[in-house]
Amino acid sequence: MYGERLRELRENKNLTQKQLAKILNTDQQAISRYEREQIDLSTNFIMKVCDYFGVTADYLLGRTDY
Repeated sequence: MYGERLRELRENKNLTQKQLAKILNTDQQAISRYEREQIDLSTNFIMKVCDYFGVTADYLLGRTDY
């Protein structure tokens, strides 16, 4: 679920994986793996995503729809 949410948030801001990686201080390969849910999100990464996109961790993790 978090992979879909992350991709949706990124695409809604018209960002490429590479652009988002730069913003979040990671690399494009990590963003790709997160979106495909091949690796678990770290607490630090969750906080960065939530702060940047203005969403809650519960939303990102699929626990709520808002």
